[in-house]
Amino acid sequence: MRRRDLFGFATAAAAGAPLRTFLMVLAMSIGVAAVVVLTALGDGARRYVVNEFSAIGSNLVIVLPGRSETRGFNPANIVTGTPRDLTVDDAAALLRAPAVARVAPITVGSSEAAYAGKLKDVMVVGTVSSYLDIRHMDLAQGHFLAPASAGSEAAVAVIGAKVREELFGGEPALGRMLRVGDRRYRVIGVLAAAGQGLGMNSDELVIVPVAAAQAMFNTNTLFRILVEAKSRAALDEAKRQVLGIIVGRHDNEEDVTVITQDAVLSTFDRILTALTFAVAGIAAISLAVAGILVMNVMLVAVAQRTEEIGLLKALGASAAAIRQIFLVEAALLSAGGAGAGYAIGQLGAFALRSAYPTLPAYPPLWAVAAALLSALGSGLLFGVLPARRAAQLDPVQALAKR
Repeated sequence: MRRRDLFGFATAAAAGAPLRTFLMVLAMSIGVAAVVVLTALGDGARRYVVNEFSAIGSNLVIVLPGRSETRGFNPANIVTGTPRDLTVDDAAALLRAPAVARVAPITVGSSEAAYAGKLKDVMVVGTVSSYLDIRHMDLAQGHFLAPASAGSEAAVAVIGAKVREELFGGEPALGRMLRVGDRRYRVIGVLAAAGQGLGMNSDELVIVPVAAAQAMFNTNTLFRILVEAKSRAALDEAKRQVLGIIVGRHDNEEDVTVITQDAVLSTFDRILTALTFAVAGIAAISLAVAGILVMNVMLVAVAQRTEEIGLLKALGASAAAIRQIFLVEAALLSAGGAGAGYAIGQLGAFALRSAYPTLPAYPPLWAVAAALLSALGSGLLFGVLPARRAAQLDPVQALAKR
């Protein structure tokens, strides 16, 4: 049988049973769409976390109070308590490290900001002038903290874009006095709008000198110390030097956790990549189920088309040609289902991106290729048994059932 006749016969057979064809295509499309959407979600989450950590700065070493008892970085460390204090003097001492370019001590707390009778709950960050460069943040108006403000309780503040909008409206914010907690601060700068990132919305921040924040919250400790290495190549050396300086200042006791930005990224990348593979595996089960459905429906089709098969054999069609007809039909239906599922999956991923614009929910190429190949492969695999059964039919017995 010529190849053109083979495809034409298989296509006509599929078109001649629209309900059966629809069920097989639907089963395959659901499996492929599930793989595409779920891997888009998993890989989108991975890329979102990587992008967010990349956005907080480059070549970062982060010093956390308290020692992690397990080796390596644990994401839970970000929200741990503070069993041992870090101080502004500790941060200043880190500037002696040859591999360190900048240091930013951080004190964090929440308070209420007020202006002209308007109130807003804000996150207060106490830091120094280098914080802006380390975090790669931009100013929309005014200027940032002065370089000499680390040990000063100067009553100045830099506010986020949303704080400016909600408290000042159409009024200019620069030079105005803003009450934060029980203290008044003169607004010297407004951050450019940046939005949510890693649980902290920079548009709702009020940034003040670190000493002023410590006085506001009645503490002399730091939440974290951000350290920027001079280059990516110097990152590990900067980590070693930072740890050595802190240990030396803390009576030779390693009572802090020092992590690098790369360690954070690699940990989250491993976790979320594993999650993506896991959800892809779960979704792929539906492709196996779809393949079983293909086999069952094709077996029914063999029983229904016994007369047709007998006639083909009586006209001289070989057993191999009969097998090819059924395998080509299974392949065409699987390919159609895979194509429809891919389109549905891409629409689902687009819906995710539309609902959550910050989530880059694009299905990875390996998942798309695996889903399409698995759909075609399962269709062919489970189409073998019906094709063999059709090929083994005796033409005389098949025609006798007419």
